[in-house]
Amino acid sequence: MIDHFGIVCADLARAEDFYDRVLAELGCRRLLDHGVAAGYGSDHPRFWLARAEGEVARRETHIAFTAADPDQVRRFHAAALAAGAESLHAPRLWPEYHERYFAAFVRDPDGNNVEAVFSGGDGADG
Repeated sequence: MIDHFGIVCADLARAEDFYDRVLAELGCRRLLDHGVAAGYGSDHPRFWLARAEGEVARRETHIAFTAADPDQVRRFHAAALAAGAESLHAPRLWPEYHERYFAAFVRDPDGNNVEAVFSGGDGADG
């Protein structure tokens, strides 16, 4: 439903390193790199990082990336922790959203709440 979106990063190189690692686990990669901005996706850039210019008010952004299955959610979470992220919620089923909602949440280097979610299947392997 979303074509693309972006976030502003205090340390673009650190953010690129983080997203290079965690998005690889979801089948995405850095497709474009303009020095001051980088675009990620599998077929075209859907997620963009941009270097902050001047003083930028810090507000948490919530980003949810689609995962193909619960194992991808787990790999995303593990890659995020290995890249220095804070775990907000380990991979698990979230029946309060719906019975097959399997997700993990981390805080990225800029303080954003980043989620990987699998909403299909029967959730039995969660």
